Amino acid sequence: DVQLVESGGGSVQAGGSLTLSCSASGFTDPSYCVGWFRQAPGEAREDVAHIDSDGRSDFGTSSYADSVKGRFAVSLNSAKNTLYLHMNSLKPDDTAMYVCAVADSAGDCYSASEYNYWGQGTQVTVS
Repeated sequence: DVQLVESGGGSVQAGGSLTLSCSASGFTDPSYCVGWFRQAPGEAREDVAHIDSDGRSDFGTSSYADSVKGRFAVSLNSAKNTLYLHMNSLKPDDTAMYVCAVADSAGDCYSASEYNYWGQGTQVTVS
């Protein structure tokens, strides 16, 4: 079975840093989009960052939401099947449930509807 398991969330003071991890298992097909989404209570789900790999393991273009550009960095360790989100200069507005997702077919990596595998999420709280 395909599984995505996030870890690394927690509570941090404004200006602090966290690194989220998403461990993937059970995949047999190449991924086209791997990304992080977040959702705060009462807010719409937001595409925080993603890597568009177009089905290749040696290629990927990273994209970020304007709200996190320059503060967050997404990376993929293919050997460990793990996706990371390095978050710096955290703000209270970054408080949300962060969820990783994978799309195994070509599509618009900015659109949540393209992703067919989702983790359970990890909570990030910035005070």
